[in-house]
Amino acid sequence: MSARPTRYGAIAIALHWVIALCIIAMIPMGFWMTDAIREPGTQALAYRVFQFHKSVGFLILGLTVVRIVWRLAHPAPALPAAMKPWEAFAARVTHAAFYGLMLALPLTGWLYVSTGWAVSADRALAVPTSWFGLLSIPHLPWIGEASAALRRTVAFQAMGAHAMLAWTAVALIALHVGAALKHQFLERDGVLAHMVPGLPHGDAPAAPLPGAREKWLGRCAGFGLVLIIAQAAAIAVTPAPAPQLTAVATARPAPAATQTAPAPLPADSSQATAWAVDYGASRLGFSGTHSGDGFSGRFEKWEGDIRFDPANLPGSRATVLVQVGSARTGDATQEDALEGEEWLDFKGHPVARFEANAFKALGGDRYEAAGTLTLKNASVPVVLPFTFAERDGVATVKGSLKLDRRALDLGMQSDSGGDWVSMDIGVLVDLKAKRAATRS
Repeated sequence: MSARPTRYGAIAIALHWVIALCIIAMIPMGFWMTDAIREPGTQALAYRVFQFHKSVGFLILGLTVVRIVWRLAHPAPALPAAMKPWEAFAARVTHAAFYGLMLALPLTGWLYVSTGWAVSADRALAVPTSWFGLLSIPHLPWIGEASAALRRTVAFQAMGAHAMLAWTAVALIALHVGAALKHQFLERDGVLAHMVPGLPHGDAPAAPLPGAREKWLGRCAGFGLVLIIAQAAAIAVTPAPAPQLTAVATARPAPAATQTAPAPLPADSSQATAWAVDYGASRLGFSGTHSGDGFSGRFEKWEGDIRFDPANLPGSRATVLVQVGSARTGDATQEDALEGEEWLDFKGHPVARFEANAFKALGGDRYEAAGTLTLKNASVPVVLPFTFAERDGVATVKGSLKLDRRALDLGMQSDSGGDWVSMDIGVLVDLKAKRAATRS
C-alpha cells in the first residue's frame, strides 16, 4: 500500500487558492450588483460588474475542471491518525460538496444569462457574454430558442438556485475555515500545512489509506450531498410571479430587398461632381447612452457613391451602404449585442442603405441631404445636415443626425422603454473625398 504525500503539490495549491479567492470575491459582488442594477445612480457600474462577474464565473468553471482532473491523478495528503471517524467523514463530504458547488454555481449562472431574461426587471433582456472582453462565450442554445414564458420561468429558477448555492457556499466556507483553524491552533496536527506552504507539519502520524468500504461510504455521502444541494437549489426556490408580459407593437414595412454594392449613378449633363471617398481618413460613427454612461462606436466597413456640387444641387445624389456587422465600440459585450437579431441583425440583414436624392442649401457652407434609411425591415425618412468645404480638390464633409430606434425596431424587446439604451442614437459623418473622373 503506497504512502500518501505530506502536502498538496504546487499546482493543486495554486488552483485551490486562486479558485478560493475568486469565490470569496464573487459572493459579495453578486449580492451588491443584484440590488445596484435597480438603482439609476449605480446601474452603469453594476452593468460592468455583471460582465466581470460572468467572466470570473467562467474562470472558476474552467479552473475547477482542471482541478478535478488533477485531483484524480494526484492523491490528497492523508488525514491525521488521531482524527475521529466522523470528522474524517465530514471532511470528505465537505470537499465533495465544494467540488459540486464550484461546478453548479457557474453553470446555474450560465443558464440564467442564456435565458435572455432579467429577473430584476422581469422582462426580456438579451445581453451577450464575453470573457474579460477577449472572446465571446456562447449562450446555451436550447434555451435561447424557447418561448418567452419558458425562458422567464427558467430564468427565475436558475437565479433562485444560483442565490441558494451562493448562501450554501458561504456556510461551507465558514465551516471549512473554522475546521482548518481548529486543526491548526487546537489540534496542532498540521492539517493546514497541507495547503499552506511554510507552515510546520504536525507530529501526529498519518492515518492509513481508507479501505474499500470507507472509500465507498465517503464517496456516496459526498455525491449524495452534492445531489441534495443541486436538487434543493433547483426546486426549493420561490416560484416566479405571474407573467407580466407586455406586447410591443411595432410597425414593420415589407422586407427590404437584398442590398448590394451601390450602383454607379448614370452620367448625364445634369449630374453633379463625383467624389472618391478616402475611407482611411473618413469616419462613420454612432453614439448614445447605455446604463447612464455614454458610448460611441464606428462602422469599419462601408462604401458610397456620392455626387455633389453646391452649384448643382438638383443633380446631386448619394448612396451609402453600411456593413452593420462591422460596428465597433471597443466593448466586446456591446459589439456582440449589436450583431444580434434584436439590434442590427447582421445575419438576417447584413447591409443598411442610405439613399439621398434631395439636397438643400442652408447658407454659407451648410447644407442638408434628405433621403431614406433602410435598416432591417424598416425604411424611414431622414434628413442629414452637413457642412461642405473644398480645398485643392479635396472635400471635407461633416454632419450628424439623431435616429429614433423605435422607428427602426432596435432593441424593442429588451428595452422598449429606453431604461438601458437611449432612444435617440446619434450618427456622425466625417468624410474626406477627392474629385473623381466622371463615369460613363
